[in-house]
Amino acid sequence: MAITALVALAGCGAGTAAGGGPTDGTVTVFAAASLTESFTRIGQDFEAAHRGTTVVLNFAGSAALAAQINQGAPADVFASAATRNMATVTEAGNADGDPVIFVRNQLVVAVPKGNPRGVAGLADLARPGVKVALCAEQVPCGAAARTALDAASVALTPVTLEQDVRGALSKVRLGEVDAALVYRTDALAAAADVTAVEFGESARAVNDYPIVALRDAPNPDGARAFVAYVRSERGRAVLTAAGFQAP
Repeated sequence: MAITALVALAGCGAGTAAGGGPTDGTVTVFAAASLTESFTRIGQDFEAAHRGTTVVLNFAGSAALAAQINQGAPADVFASAATRNMATVTEAGNADGDPVIFVRNQLVVAVPKGNPRGVAGLADLARPGVKVALCAEQVPCGAAARTALDAASVALTPVTLEQDVRGALSKVRLGEVDAALVYRTDALAAAADVTAVEFGESARAVNDYPIVALRDAPNPDGARAFVAYVRSERGRAVLTAAGFQAP
């Protein structure tokens, strides 16, 4: 089974789980690609607070992560960019308790720095010659894009459908497309290379991000402690700075 983009963060702090159990060892977190910067920082901060803990992060599209979990991939925590993908995990009986919404996110149109095509809204994406990247519809950013486009009564044919939001954003950064529908947080993280164009219909396609410890977590105490840390004041501060909205 392919596990993509695994990042290990060396730990140096001390701590126990909220319930009193030890959190040392590895905590493996499967997280939506749009959480890359935020969870990398949170993972580092978590390790600094829990001696002997190593956080391993697996970032990918939420649908792919849910499928990996349901196929038996060893993981402690799942953070999804949509409730639909989380539901496939909970309905399979693989969650330890009920998922909790910890942040929300909205779409923007990402265009090359300076907006050379003069994109002002979704309707401009359907102009002749404008090349657009979208996420595939089974991916949360793709489902949100479809909702927004339908709300704006805009029909367009993307030149590429990507398996996660970072794939769509990379097409803009590489100059392969003129625009992509991505999360506000991803555009903010790439502000040196892209300009974010806000559009009103994004309010119709807000994504809720749920998180849960997993039933067969190899490190159940660590899993619960990590979820609690994400929801703590320190975790929320990192997420807010990245542009996520409170639930």
